[in-house]
This record gives sequence, C-alpha cells and structure tokens, in this order.
Amino acid sequence: MEPLFSIPMSRRNFMKLAGAAVAGTVLGGAVPRAEAEAVPSPMTKVDFGAAELPILFTADVCVVGGGSAGTAAAVMAGRRGAKTVLVERSIALGGLSTQGCVYPCMPTFAYGSDTPYITDLNKRMEGQGIAPLLGVETETFYGGGAGQYAPDYLSYVYDEMCAEAGVDILYDAALVGAVTKGDRIVSCVVQTVEGLGLILAKVFIDATGDALLSRFAGAPVERGSEKTGRNQPMSLRFEMSGIDVQKARRFFKQEFNDNWSLEKPSYFFEFAKWKKTEAFFKEGVRRGELTEDDILYIQAFTIIGKPGTMSMNCPELPPLSFSATDARSLSRSVSFGMRMQRRLANFFVKNIPGFEKAQISRTATQVGVRESWRIKGKYYMTAQDYFEGRHFPDAVCRTAYPIDIHDVDGGMSKKLKKGEYYEIPYNALVTKELSNLMVAGRCASGSFSAQASFRIQPTCMSMGEAAGIAAAWGISHGVDVNALRWEEIPKEQRSYVSEG
Repeated sequence: MEPLFSIPMSRRNFMKLAGAAVAGTVLGGAVPRAEAEAVPSPMTKVDFGAAELPILFTADVCVVGGGSAGTAAAVMAGRRGAKTVLVERSIALGGLSTQGCVYPCMPTFAYGSDTPYITDLNKRMEGQGIAPLLGVETETFYGGGAGQYAPDYLSYVYDEMCAEAGVDILYDAALVGAVTKGDRIVSCVVQTVEGLGLILAKVFIDATGDALLSRFAGAPVERGSEKTGRNQPMSLRFEMSGIDVQKARRFFKQEFNDNWSLEKPSYFFEFAKWKKTEAFFKEGVRRGELTEDDILYIQAFTIIGKPGTMSMNCPELPPLSFSATDARSLSRSVSFGMRMQRRLANFFVKNIPGFEKAQISRTATQVGVRESWRIKGKYYMTAQDYFEGRHFPDAVCRTAYPIDIHDVDGGMSKKLKKGEYYEIPYNALVTKELSNLMVAGRCASGSFSAQASFRIQPTCMSMGEAAGIAAAWGISHGVDVNALRWEEIPKEQRSYVSEG
C-alpha cells in the first residue's frame, strides 16, 4: 500500500504561488482497517441488449461527459475526421468549470504543459474579450501558470468548437447503461426527453468523472482512499452579487493588514480564512452565526467578466458526513451545503463592509466532486510516478501539480522542484478488458494519491485531447484503442511528445 500525502502549505501561500484559487485543507479521521481498502463498485446489470430501443446516433466515436476532458476528446476526434457524438447530462458544456462554479484553473507547475487544444481554447477565450485573470506573465495561465475562465463564455466557446469540428452534442441526456459483446462496447443507453435510446459507436470515451460508462461495461474500478476508504471531500460553491468590492478590499486591508490583493489588478479581490482572519470567522461561530463546519474552509474571489460579483470557493462539505460514491449521501450533501451557503452569505452581509447589499446570485448545479471511482487500466499510476518524476514513451501530457489530498493526516515528504514534472501515460487511459473503451479525466487509472495530482482541469483537458486523437487514429488504421501505441502515431499528429 502506497503512502498518502497532502500539501503542507496554507491555501493563501498556494494562492500567492499560483496566482489563482486553490484547495488544500488537511483533515483527519481514523477508519477501521476493515473499511480502509479501496473497493470495487458492483453495478446492477440490466440486459439492454434484449430491449427494442430506438437508435439515436450511429457514430465512430461516442464521448460520454462534456466536461473539461470530454469536450476536448470530442473536439479532437471530430477534427481528425471521426463522426463524433458527445453526450452531456446538463444543457451546457464545461462540467464543474461551468456548472460547479469551479472557476480557478489550477496550474500544472510544469513548463511546456499546454497542449495544442489548450492553446487554441485560450486564444478563443481572449477573442471573446475575456482575458485570462491572474496569469503569470512568463507562463501560460492554463499550463505552467494559473487563472480563471469566465464560465458563461466558456460554455459558449466549447459549443462553438464542437460545431466547427462537426460534433453532434446530445444535451440533457443521462447515461443509464451499456450493451457489450465480448470485449467490446456495442452501444451505450441514454435517457432523454424521448425516453431510452441507443448510441452505437466504434470507440467509446468515458469522461463522466465517475467512470460510469466503464462500470456499466464491466471495467475494473476502485474508489476512495486505500488508507481511510473515504473519498475526498466535496464542495457546493456559489456566487454573491451586489458587492462593493473596493469597500470590502479596504476592510481587509485595514482590519487584517491584507496587502496581497492590492498587488493584483484593481478588478481582483480575494479573501479567505487564514491566520490573520481566523479569529474573525471563529467569532461568528461563537455568536451562533456560523458552525465549525462552515469555517472548515472559507475563500472568495472576484469573477472575471462579472463586476461586483464574487465566487465563493466554499463551503467544503464535512468529509466524515458525506460520500461522493453513495447516492443517498451525495443527495443529502446538497441540502446540507445549501444551508451552509445561506449561513455564510448572511454572515458576510452582516459582518463584511461592502457586502451590505449583496445576495446569493447563483448556486452550483453540480456538487464539486474531487474524486470518486477510478478505473484500473493497463498502467496504474501511483504516488511514486509523481515523486520520481517518471516519463513515459507513450506519455500524453505532463504535470507537476502536487498531490493535493484534503482528507488525510500527515505531510508531503517531497515536492517536485521547478522544472521537474511527471507524465501521464497513454496506457492509463485504456483497460485490458475492453478493446474499444478509453477513459479521460479524473477517473483515469491511478491510486487515490496519484489521482489527487492528475485531477486538475488542464491535465484532464490534455488527457481528453489525446483520447480523441487516438480514437480517430485507431479507427482510421484499424487498431483497437487498447492495443494502439501512442508513440507510434507520427509526432506531428500527436498532441504531446515525451522528451524522454
């Protein structure tokens, strides 16, 4: 069993380093050893193959999940000539970055990590008149640097990219099953406004974040921490509008000697619970305005393109109370999280100058799940891949983002130095058992601690980009995706080439 780690730095210090919002609270909580092993998740088997269901699409590539990884996969498969359909359960692409109010893009801390899709996306966002926020001048904001996308513009640009690539998007469609034959997925089953329907494809890409298609198809998976059995804690974020940002900025400067935001552009402001402000929020608990759960983590920052509005990068749901892999628990977490939001909002209005006329203007429509199920692929990433900075001939991207675990004791014994990085191998995106299945995003193959590093948005995008390229390449060359060798695709046709 590999060791588990967390980032031994404050959220504020990490914000200073990255120039963007971040997560990093360490929590404890012992769980009996009998409950601590990562466990498979049995799925209810329904024989959809025997059902007479209408065929909604027949495609070369079917991507399930339109988040950071899935949209990239669909766009790239379409650009490479594959007839592609993208299944999305909401009515907007972007996943947590648009529906979950997860606006900060964590940096990879790795030079050269921006793959072509990311570069293209950044240029398109700039073309919308929404320049990156808090980008590090010498680095790209969505690679070695960090930043934030305007969510509504991001959904629009994603849809535009899909249209240009000839991708059919099936919005408001929930995956409910898969039909398999031998080692292949024949079709996936979706619930739409018309009822159940089938999507037939040659290659399927699971970008659900929860490895849902993989589990329906019978791929081996695991979930949770090998140490505690728990998933990482979830969040339920929200926005508040009607804020006099400059007045709030002056309050934190005068009361807490907070000069950090003053070093940033005038439109940017951030506050958080850290050493200087901890007593301020604890006093709210003493007065009964907040609970200890509410102040587990508090952070807020302005949103690019939304003057007078701040994103509440909180609340973080108590990890001992809720699970990302238990349907009833996940549902209860929403109600609990909304009550936390109201207490926090009321506290801000009552106690922070500049918030007097503020109100909640948006709540996330997705719970912020950091980790749930992960496949067990042809290659299984571990913490050692990170610590040893391992490179692979079949690498699809690079990152140096730390092992960011929110739910374990202890500290990280080593952090990669500037210029160091590790790579994500292609074989972590495919399984031995299913010849036409690929997985991209946070449910790729890896341990609990490895996933805590590769789960960030830019890395998920690059994994999706590579999956789309590989799917189209495999179809055009008659090679199953789980037998395909990424390093044998011509360099000029790959999104990433390992430097060895």
